[in-house]
Amino acid sequence: MKPIPDSDMHGERKSIDLTIKLLLMVILLAWCVMIILPFVIPILWGIILAITLYPLYKGLLGLLKGKKALSSSITTGILLVLLILPFIWLVSSAVESGKQFILSLRENTLVIPPPNPRVAEWPVVGEPLYNAWKMLTTNIEVAIKTYSEQIILIGDKFLGAIKSVASNFLMMILSIIISGIMLASAEKSGKSAVSFATRLVGRSGEEFVQMIVLTIRNVAKGILGVAFIQFALVGACLILAKVPFAGLWALFAFLFAIVQLPVGIVAIPVVIYLYTVRDPGPATLWSVLIIIFSMSDNFLKPWLMGKGAPVPMLVIFLGAIGGMIMSGFIGLFTGAIILSLGYKLAMIWLKGADQKLQPEPEA
Repeated sequence: MKPIPDSDMHGERKSIDLTIKLLLMVILLAWCVMIILPFVIPILWGIILAITLYPLYKGLLGLLKGKKALSSSITTGILLVLLILPFIWLVSSAVESGKQFILSLRENTLVIPPPNPRVAEWPVVGEPLYNAWKMLTTNIEVAIKTYSEQIILIGDKFLGAIKSVASNFLMMILSIIISGIMLASAEKSGKSAVSFATRLVGRSGEEFVQMIVLTIRNVAKGILGVAFIQFALVGACLILAKVPFAGLWALFAFLFAIVQLPVGIVAIPVVIYLYTVRDPGPATLWSVLIIIFSMSDNFLKPWLMGKGAPVPMLVIFLGAIGGMIMSGFIGLFTGAIILSLGYKLAMIWLKGADQKLQPEPEA
């Protein structure tokens, strides 16, 4: 039997050593991913918030003579106040409204104003709406039994939405704290992001980073910002108009605006209620204001999302909606970013193809 040459033995040892090293690296990377996985969403939100709030942070940095820690703390504090105060008002209003509703049901003191006879004349939905409303005003117990399945379905969805909002609220507090830490080292983070993008895509790396930053800010302003504006305006109108369960209606308006459903859907029952219990003059005034604020996204969204956009607004909008359908709330941003990057790469490829198709100049 021939002995194995030293060169072959050495090659086998090197292969085994390399395999073991690669296996250990894969295990280490997988372990790191498993450890960091629970914090991926808060970190992503922290990055999104830091990018969105950077202009405010930069302005404070100039006023406070370059004190980074103080500027980031003030920015974080402002955002926490803007998040916590409306949430406390919303939750307290929803809880109080729910208590009143349950108490009135138990004590059989729930009074629902009768529908206006003109409601029955509305096309398609008028007659069934009028009959259901009339049943509620005359015999609530029978109405609840008749529409029990629909009520349970709506209640389940509403409770699910409340739980989702509460969990997202706690996650957002953590994300805001993370964004404050990131703002304090914004310059280093920006340089690192540009270096990483340049290693991936070459000279276009800085342009891609800038596009991601602008896309995040446009989505934050055009979707979340508009939703918050509509929530505040519609909620204020409902409170001033003394609409029952104003907090719940405002919450519905906010959720509808975020998922890109018309807030006017929420306004319809409120307008019906106002015309039922109020004189035509005040009812018309409040209805017009509520409808205008419900439709304000039609001119706010194109203005805020299209302002300085690196890609067409339609690309950002489709990416945000498609991303949300696929990945939930965070998909508003990830979807818009991915589709914008894809659009930009496609344009670069088409531009390169056009240049190749052009005839070379004759010598």
